[in-house]
Amino acid sequence: MTARLRLIEPASLPNVWRVPELARAEEVVVPTGHATLDAQLPGGGWPVGSMVEVLQERAGPHVWQLLLPGLAQAIVKQVGPVVLVSAPFEPFGPSLAAQGLPGERLLCVKADKPAPRLWATEQALRCADVAAVLAWLPQAKSAELRRLHMAAQQHDKLLFVFRGVDARHDASPARLRLLAEGIDALQLHILKRRGPPLEMPLSLPAHAARVAALLDARKGRAAPAPAPAVSPVVTLPRRSHVLDRAAALE
Repeated sequence: MTARLRLIEPASLPNVWRVPELARAEEVVVPTGHATLDAQLPGGGWPVGSMVEVLQERAGPHVWQLLLPGLAQAIVKQVGPVVLVSAPFEPFGPSLAAQGLPGERLLCVKADKPAPRLWATEQALRCADVAAVLAWLPQAKSAELRRLHMAAQQHDKLLFVFRGVDARHDASPARLRLLAEGIDALQLHILKRRGPPLEMPLSLPAHAARVAALLDARKGRAAPAPAPAVSPVVTLPRRSHVLDRAAALE
């Protein structure tokens, strides 16, 4: 009996995608809040249950600009905090609260050495109520990152790991890998995704929508009225002291 091979269309397999197409597998995502970025990500948002790696020349800039809209949506479904492990800056609570992330929903963990940072990140991922984990791990190795990725996958957590640009050519288990550049406007390179590479970087707004609206409103205000003209000062010739005395005696 001759066996017959049957061709299966890739579209019928949820975990298989063609090279020139984005992955179509059903997965839980959180919209990033940036329509331009969502259009380039499989599922249309940040993948839940896997590691997202963000590379930066200098730690800190653009973190909230990139992640805040998505985090504001993530805390709606989770009662617990957003955990920051070894953040290189102190979050400004009023600004974050005005954009949907109250300060009381943040939990900052400080650890100076690599081992405690990894331990704190993994423990946060294992906590049932945690909404998301943001960890700065510049010295983490591939095997250590793989362990964190598996923990995020096992506990369905939103995990962001920040490293330097020198790690760009290192192996990484991250399903999504980004390179953030720019001073004011954010230039975002998608280095790795479940789909074809993206040749050109994405340009995201320099400010959040609410902040941009306030800045535009300030620019639109009428210019202050010019100050009234000042009458010229007329300087009279100074009288001598003799005439002054005479005038005082009259």
